[in-house]
Amino acid sequence: MNTVRVTKGDPTPAELAALVAVLAARSATPAPAAPERPSNWATYWRNTRTPFHPGPGQWRASAHP
Repeated sequence: MNTVRVTKGDPTPAELAALVAVLAARSATPAPAAPERPSNWATYWRNTRTPFHPGPGQWRASAHP
């Protein structure tokens, strides 16, 4: 449990209540959500071609997906 201590000044009960409300609201805020992952349609690897593999007869295979 956290404690709040006034080290200087003499706050009124209303000022202390406002401070506690602000601190409670700040600790209750949710953490930011993780960024959404792009869909497979937008990924780089999907838009690139497969590398050519040199060798005998590979020119025929390059025309077939």
